[in-house]
Amino acid sequence: MPSSLPSPGEMAAWDRAAAALGLPEAMLMENAAREALLALADEAGDLTGASILLLMGGGNNGGDAACLARHLLDAGARPVVMHTRPLARSRGAAGRHARLARRCGVRFSPVPAGDAPDLFRILEREAPDIIVDGLLGTGFSGNLRPREERLVAALNAWREKAFIFALDIPSGLNGLTGRPLPAAVRAHATVAFEAAKPGLVLPEAAPWVGRLHVRRIGIPHCVREALPASFRLLDAGMAARFPRPSPLQHKGTAGRVLVIGGSIGPGGDLTGAARLAALAALRAGAGLVSVAAPAGICAEIKAGCPDIMMRPLGPEGTRRWSPDLKDEILGRLADCDVAVIGPGMGREEATAALTRDVLAAPGQRPPLVIDADALHALARNPHAPTAADGSLAGLVRPADTLTPHPGEAAFLLGRANAEVQADRFGALADLRALAPAVWLLKGAGTLIAGGDGPVFIAPFAEPALAVGGSGDVLAGCLAALLGQIRHEPDAPRLAAGLAVLLHAGAGRLLGRRFPARGNTATDIADALPEARALFLSPSNPRSRLCCASLPD
Repeated sequence: MPSSLPSPGEMAAWDRAAAALGLPEAMLMENAAREALLALADEAGDLTGASILLLMGGGNNGGDAACLARHLLDAGARPVVMHTRPLARSRGAAGRHARLARRCGVRFSPVPAGDAPDLFRILEREAPDIIVDGLLGTGFSGNLRPREERLVAALNAWREKAFIFALDIPSGLNGLTGRPLPAAVRAHATVAFEAAKPGLVLPEAAPWVGRLHVRRIGIPHCVREALPASFRLLDAGMAARFPRPSPLQHKGTAGRVLVIGGSIGPGGDLTGAARLAALAALRAGAGLVSVAAPAGICAEIKAGCPDIMMRPLGPEGTRRWSPDLKDEILGRLADCDVAVIGPGMGREEATAALTRDVLAAPGQRPPLVIDADALHALARNPHAPTAADGSLAGLVRPADTLTPHPGEAAFLLGRANAEVQADRFGALADLRALAPAVWLLKGAGTLIAGGDGPVFIAPFAEPALAVGGSGDVLAGCLAALLGQIRHEPDAPRLAAGLAVLLHAGAGRLLGRRFPARGNTATDIADALPEARALFLSPSNPRSRLCCASLPD
């Protein structure tokens, strides 16, 4: 199973549930501090004699810091704890661990009233090798208060002189969105307790999180099962779900994929989009791949590629999409397991009307990957002028997968691109309200949601994927994988996760071959088999995945 990513609120619920079972909060704090010590030793090596300054806030994160200081003292380090709240006001487990640490000989000192200037003088005097950030934990919300913001700024200003190690989350970082509010500690490394939080694994959070360590602290499995996290990480647990080739497999059982797309019109020659989607489907393991397009442009789409079968639509010489082609398309859909609709179809109104007619047709049809220009057709649905009243449900079915990039999501939601990027989780929730289907919101940190399952978070940002046609490759890859696992429960959402993982793996491989970029979308498609082979090779250390590691 992919790793759980509880939201900050869900993590707090896990803590409460563990306490209700009889697991003392002080024990969890002790476990967290021990794991933090091990993670810090992994980063810094032998801690004997190291000068370590720990900043202790007023909450449980500060208690973790106080408890860690005791372990650091026992490990031969020279810790000093600077606390923002008088120790006499520390309550609960945090207070008990602070008092215990003092009795064991840890030196404590209040953060000076002058804040940043006085803290600078103390840093100069102490000259710490390591600074431990225990100011604010994952329960932090809103914006930093002025005093906290000054302390964060002081820590960041000292970053070049000392190794900064954050407990659970860098102070000031939002645990859900990974955004600083409005500033955050820029840690060299962070140790997350029990599970990473969504905001820690998003690519945009990397400058604050640094290297991420995730350490279990003893939350019982029954708690995690009773209170499942709303988010999951696309990691090694997901890679294990890739279908393996069978010696008895043949082209009919490996998945039949149809791509509906391509055009030559006012928008230019868009035949390459359909060809890329078809090529990617083949490279991702589909058994039979066809492209359905107006008869007059089939030669341009095929472009000398004998592996792609063409399904001409309309009389010979037809070069434009029109609603008259609907019945032919529906006939082609009956002969495939999965179809992609949209790549390079163009955005003429007749094309959009045809797309809506196909989607609205009654009766059975295979699952669709609705991509690119088909998404624009949905957004221009005359029966949903604002695209916010849920009426897309009449066009989109639960087994369908929609793959908008931020601009297409903005068009569907009737808002600005910047608004989508500013709140991707909120945008995903609003997209889900439009139709009960699988939604794949592309971009760095791709998000995948569908049905009642948790949201998948892809912690990848591969520069090699930022090229025209990359989305067409992803659509074809997704269709191929769905065709191969179509009989499994929750197949559309699972296929979306596998496709994003495979796409990112191909991007990582190309990043090594083209370190200064310059690869094409065709290169991405061609790299899919090698990336998949790495995922399927557990003995190969390069197949190991975590938030910072893909096959390379």
